[in-house]
Amino acid sequence: MMNLLSSLPIPLQTIGLLVASNVFMTFAWYGHLKNLSGKPWIVAALVSWGIALFEYLLQVPANRIGAQQLNLGQLKVMQEVITMSVFVPFAVFYMGQPLKWDYLWAALCLVGAAYFMFRG
Repeated sequence: MMNLLSSLPIPLQTIGLLVASNVFMTFAWYGHLKNLSGKPWIVAALVSWGIALFEYLLQVPANRIGAQQLNLGQLKVMQEVITMSVFVPFAVFYMGQPLKWDYLWAALCLVGAAYFMFRG
C-alpha cells in the first residue's frame, strides 16, 4: 500500500491520507451521537479516543508529506475542504440529517479560501 501511495505525486498522497484521516475523525467526533447515545459520556470519550488514534496515524504523515511541497496555509485549507467533503455525506447518509443549502454555501466559501491559498 505504501509503495502505491509513494508513487503518487505528493499533493495526491496528502489528499488521500487526509481523506482517510477525516473519515476516522468524523466518526470519532460525531459517530458516538448515533451509536453510543445511551452510554455515559466517558464511554463515548474513550471509544472516540480509540478511533482518533487511527486518525492521527494518518493525519500526521499526511501533513509531513504535504509539507514537502505545500505551505502551512495550503495544508490547513486543504484539510478544511476535505473535512466538509467527508462531513456532508456522513451527516446526510450516516446520521440521517437533511441536506441543506447551507452546506453548499459553506463549500463555496471553502472553494474561495482554497483559491486564495493556492493561486500563484
